[in-house]
Amino acid sequence: MPSAEEIRQRIEAALPGATADVEDWTGGGDHFRATIVAPQFAGLGRIAQHRLVYDVFGAEVGGPIHALSLKTSTP
Repeated sequence: MPSAEEIRQRIEAALPGATADVEDWTGGGDHFRATIVAPQFAGLGRIAQHRLVYDVFGAEVGGPIHALSLKTSTP
């Protein structure tokens, strides 16, 4: 299972210029909450913004990453 730090690093690597704050929501290592600020979100609706992030993890969401709650915004 990935750690909150690994998830943060992967988001920031996939979305250059983004900053992500990720926490293990329940302490069990499979439910995470992330706040992400990224220039790539400009002009996109909330669903499209979230898809950009979920695409970083593919099938891991719903598997090793059981839940990933997102709050997204532009700089």
